[in-house]
Amino acid sequence: MKKRTIEIFSAGCTVCDNAIKLVNDIACESCEVSVLNMQDPEVFTRAKSLGISSLPAVVIDGQLADCCTGRGVDEAILRSAGLGQPVV
Repeated sequence: MKKRTIEIFSAGCTVCDNAIKLVNDIACESCEVSVLNMQDPEVFTRAKSLGISSLPAVVIDGQLADCCTGRGVDEAILRSAGLGQPVV
């Protein structure tokens, strides 16, 4: 039977644990789910190559799921919120 590879990139936090539970609840017999610890340098390197910029993140068959893209720290947004600007 062909398997779908599901990778969950996790920092071990409660939000990550909830994502892991959700994925495992949804997964079927065709899904091979693995949880990857971002503290591992090899996992961190793989996450970076996939464009992961926030956690938790889910990769399905080598593709970052749409729900996990476009997030992370953004300098322009931080600056517009006042970071780096004196309080008047």
